[in-house]
Amino acid sequence: MLIGEVSRRCGVSTRMLRHYDTRGLVKPTGRTSGGYREYSADDIRRLFHVESLRTLGLSLNEVGRALDEPDFAPADLVGDLVRHTRRRIAAEEELLVKLERVDAAAPAEWDDVLAIVTLLRALESESAARRQQAVLSHNGTAALPVEALVEAVLSENDPNVAGVLHWSLRRAGGRGLADLADGLDSEEVEVRRRATAAIAAIDAAEATAHLRRALDDPDATVRGHAALALGTRGSSDSMPALLEMVVEGRRDVEAAEALGLLAAHSPADDLVEVMQDRLHATDDAPTRLRITQALAEIPGTAARQTLARLTHDGDRTIAATAAAIVSTQDRERGR
Repeated sequence: MLIGEVSRRCGVSTRMLRHYDTRGLVKPTGRTSGGYREYSADDIRRLFHVESLRTLGLSLNEVGRALDEPDFAPADLVGDLVRHTRRRIAAEEELLVKLERVDAAAPAEWDDVLAIVTLLRALESESAARRQQAVLSHNGTAALPVEALVEAVLSENDPNVAGVLHWSLRRAGGRGLADLADGLDSEEVEVRRRATAAIAAIDAAEATAHLRRALDDPDATVRGHAALALGTRGSSDSMPALLEMVVEGRRDVEAAEALGLLAAHSPADDLVEVMQDRLHATDDAPTRLRITQALAEIPGTAARQTLARLTHDGDRTIAATAAAIVSTQDRERGR
């Protein structure tokens, strides 16, 4: 079979067939009287072997060794090819993600593309300062790669970088909330904490709904992030969690202030009654003191009467604290 027919039947160009001949990979065993290459059935079979091995990613040198060296073991080479291919696929997938994020940002100009790519590269930096600076200096006219920001905030350990990422996501106007909410379902508690803190920074009705869901999280820190944010938004659903924070001493000052904001916009009597029950249910002095201090934030007659009774409490610290609060409130009323 002449070279032209081999090329047509096997799908290998005549140029490549000549290259195989020069390299000694597939040498036609015959020549016509005119000097043309003539391939036998064995030559064609070897050509198929060469092409098959090339599809696995082997170089021409490796193909030649595999076919001609009897001691050449395929296991190590194939294992290397598997590892190399996995690395190449991972790199291609990483590139695809970056391209998709640039595309999702819908850049209008090449300068926007360059700004987005610069930000994406900086977010991968090991330097917290560089990550922070990249977010802060991102061109405000270019669209934000929201998916990349969400991924970054869910893995960010540095509080300063996390803060600017919260700010950047807030600038995105609620885009990315669905991806952040997926973080609330993570098995890793740190991811759930970061997701809740990021959602809390976004002022949107959808964010509030996700925060209500976070109130049921088994982790106290997640519940605390959600409760404080909901309290400042006037959501009474957060009251039990906020009171628990006061009782347990977790960000109790902030929790007391949030309870005060809630009580200012709704009847406080039920809340004060629950706080009284907590006071009577424990002998732990620090816990009773925190509840007493929290009562100072609650407006209305019920809280005032409870504080007045606490001025006669058997614990002198609590009595003195209650008396100081009542005295301060009296002075403020007299102004």
